[in-house]
Amino acid sequence: MSRETLGLSENLLTYVRKVGMREDADLARLREETAHHPMARMQISPEQGQFMALLVELFGAAKTFEVGTFTGYSAMVVAKAIGPNGRVIALDVSEEFTSVARRHWAKAGVADRIDLRLAPAAQSLEGMLKAGEADSYDFCFIDADKTGYDTYYEYALKLLRPGGLIAIDNVLWSGKVADPADTSEDTVALRALNTKISKDERVTHSLVPIGDGLTLAMKR
Repeated sequence: MSRETLGLSENLLTYVRKVGMREDADLARLREETAHHPMARMQISPEQGQFMALLVELFGAAKTFEVGTFTGYSAMVVAKAIGPNGRVIALDVSEEFTSVARRHWAKAGVADRIDLRLAPAAQSLEGMLKAGEADSYDFCFIDADKTGYDTYYEYALKLLRPGGLIAIDNVLWSGKVADPADTSEDTVALRALNTKISKDERVTHSLVPIGDGLTLAMKR
């Protein structure tokens, strides 16, 4: 037992990835290609992907969306976990980044489960509400521009059904959120959202120290 979360050395992280996850060949190929991308740091870790897949399977999610797609790893993780009858709406603004995603989704045979929408996320989310989709989604993953997180969180609460789950990436921001001297725009936005969610009675939440920090918030 331990009263504190264990830090991961490089050797221990390698061990975790060896025995603690099952990354299939499709996901591995996408992750390996993305590792050479100039913005590779935007990729979620494979152990986080495995954790998200488990969560999605645990409560039988079928209707999901994500804000921020990049090269498509998180969308593929969820698409595989929800099965052929599920759906992922993937929101992004970059044709360049998501062209990599489209190629890998097609190779993996999950392209028909993913609806990629290229437009500002708030615009797409508002459109989903106007289409009568409030209280109908099971799962949402937020991993986009940090100053927009609060907006995306509020939209997610409107779109998710009671019992639906929001997963929010990068909430530890490489430790910057705990440094009061860091007043950069992204850090301030994340710090404010973390504080807001910690007091938000609309959700039951947990901040999980996996990857760069993942907040899970279940809509009550």
